[in-house]
This record gives sequence, structure tokens and C-alpha cells, in this order.
Amino acid sequence: MTPARNSSPSTMSEDDYTVLLHPDVNEFLEAADEKTERIVRENLGYLADNPYPGRGQGDKERLPIDGEDRYRMHIGRTWTAFYDIYEDDNEVGVLEILPIDDAHDRYGF
Repeated sequence: MTPARNSSPSTMSEDDYTVLLHPDVNEFLEAADEKTERIVRENLGYLADNPYPGRGQGDKERLPIDGEDRYRMHIGRTWTAFYDIYEDDNEVGVLEILPIDDAHDRYGF
């Protein structure tokens, strides 16, 4: 699963990451109610500052998910975003957003 490359990323300092959204994540956001979309976008924005667990804002963790080391970020107590970090390109690819209970089933918690 590969996120879409954003042809016009927002202006960021050189230390920030560009957050790329997989088309399924875009579909999720388009279908979400206004409050959910606002909360999810705000939390995904924290990944631009620092996507690594233990740094920056957000409840983030590195876990084995579907047999691969991936990152997850809890969004409130309702949603979980799975993402990869492409350090060489200073990019974060948000791959999927799931209800938190479904996400726990994926990584065994």
C-alpha cells in the first residue's frame, strides 16, 4: 500500500516532514463527518512535526503490523492511523485509518 505523492505540499521548514495520504485515507476523510475530519486532520498534522514515537505530539508507537514494522498513531479514543516514515525523502505516508478496536486486532492488543 503506497500513499499518493502530493504534487503541491504545504510550505514547511526543512526539518518538517511532508504527510502523504493513501487514496483510502482521502476517501475516509471525505466520508467522515465534519468533527471527525477536523480531529483526524489535526492529529495527522502532528506527524509533519515529528512522526517518531516519544517525540512531538500524539500517541505514537512502532509495532509489527501485518508482518511489517509500521507505526501507529491513536487519534482520540476512536481511530488509529497506520503510517510509514520515508526518512530519505522527509515524508510520512499515512496508509490506513481504522476504528481503534479493529486496529488492536491487527497488532494483537
